[in-house]
Amino acid sequence: MYQLPNSVAAHYTLYTYIKALHLIAVVCWFAGLFYLPRLFVYHALTTNPVSQNQFKIMEHKLFWFIMTPSGILSIILGEILSRGFGITGLWLHIKLMLVGTLVIYHVYCFKLMEDFAKDYNTKTHKWLRIFNEYPVIVLILCVILAVVKPSFGME
Repeated sequence: MYQLPNSVAAHYTLYTYIKALHLIAVVCWFAGLFYLPRLFVYHALTTNPVSQNQFKIMEHKLFWFIMTPSGILSIILGEILSRGFGITGLWLHIKLMLVGTLVIYHVYCFKLMEDFAKDYNTKTHKWLRIFNEYPVIVLILCVILAVVKPSFGME
């Protein structure tokens, strides 16, 4: 069974506030990671120039004003929680690897957004629908790892 480090017990109130802020940032980041590719699907389907321009504005604002700040805050607060409070374990390393793939996914969303902004999208709406599912898988795995904190028989 996983036990919280002594550093958490000693500063439990601070730990809980940082953890709460981390969770809020993660929820906002995932909202963007779910919604931006969905906007890409609709953007790929439209031929109306007015709608295309509206999608470009929505994608830009979502990426720069919600997704990116909340992604950065999620990572910073997660680092504070793990390093500042001595939280360790194989489950955390796996979770961090998954977060790394989300960062790559996030950056790739930027590339797709730039392609749409230049009217140079080469992806079909079907491809984008499949692409949109990756964050769901990562979310499920990360929540299980963070809540269950499995030891994998190694700790």
